[in-house]
Amino acid sequence: MTVLDTPAWRPRADAAPLLPDQEPYRLLGTPAAAELDPGLLRALYGQLVRGRRYNRQATALTKQGRLAVYPSSTGQEACEIAAALALGPRDWLFPSYRDTLAVVARGVDPVEALTLLRGDWHTGYDPRVHRVAPLSTPLSTQLPHAVGLAHAARLSGDAVAALAMVGDGGTSEGDFHEALNFAAVWHAPVVFLVQNNGFAISVPLAKQTAAPTFAHKAVGYGMPGRLVDGNDAPAVHRVLTDAMNRARDGGGPTLVEAVTYRIDAHTNADDATRYRDDDEVAAWRAHDPIELLEREMTARGLLDDDGRQRAADEAETLAADLRERMHADPALDPMELFAHVYAEQTPQLREQAAQLRAELAAEAEADRAQVAEPRS
Repeated sequence: MTVLDTPAWRPRADAAPLLPDQEPYRLLGTPAAAELDPGLLRALYGQLVRGRRYNRQATALTKQGRLAVYPSSTGQEACEIAAALALGPRDWLFPSYRDTLAVVARGVDPVEALTLLRGDWHTGYDPRVHRVAPLSTPLSTQLPHAVGLAHAARLSGDAVAALAMVGDGGTSEGDFHEALNFAAVWHAPVVFLVQNNGFAISVPLAKQTAAPTFAHKAVGYGMPGRLVDGNDAPAVHRVLTDAMNRARDGGGPTLVEAVTYRIDAHTNADDATRYRDDDEVAAWRAHDPIELLEREMTARGLLDDDGRQRAADEAETLAADLRERMHADPALDPMELFAHVYAEQTPQLREQAAQLRAELAAEAEADRAQVAEPRS
């Protein structure tokens, strides 16, 4: 026996079963699409249409000064919605800053989902109620958190899995590599979804990685990699559902790459025309996730003009409610600055809170005195 034959050096797994397919997995436009559940297609379609309208409305609110920033996911709606619908009731979602649609589709109030981007709070919803972690603005920091929660669930025997979402740019962060390594070694029930939309702000894919695909990176950590057409909503849903079931059943983590495209700019502060041309955007518009699903459903008699109008009307209702509520100024309490920083406030925080409380009281007293001052 040589040193390389000893258990400490023997490969953990054969690489072949972990490798992704050469081409992204697809369902729409293939013979397999005929077997898709009509109820699932209708649910996906309704959520996609609402998601597209939500993106448009949130972008408009940014231009009106009601949001500090909004990273639109127009063109990526299939990834967002399929991710939310692939979760079980007890599963957890760990979103990035662009994953607002997934958060809303999971059941979070549409206004509360925008609280972070409005600048009011770090998050506007209770993560425990919805089993949705706060939207993560720093790249990839949510991934180790997802692994930690999934590992804890496995240790306690809970049939819970975590789905962590990240963009292609986030894969260049150290947190991405650390999370995948820990997940594989611990056999944690977690699924990583990389939404490969072509650009990390203005940095193209070719400058992010030299790997054949992001899904191929899974092999280096000892987990399976899956490659899927990110604009094919039923395909993304099936791949993620299979991966989540595998995780809950003790099969360990999976890395899924969804190939998609960001039609809008990175955020309202970005000029996308500086790094990509109109022909590229037009090519991806022809592969629009809503139109792909519409064609399939229409061909199967599952969608007609009335169905399209109902979906559009529901989306417009959502947008109108969002618009009305976002135009109402929130009532903010300055003393909330000191809430939820520590479980028990430090002496420094108590001192700062007392100072602010005194200043607010003094301002209020001055305002009352000014109102009470008789006019000459």
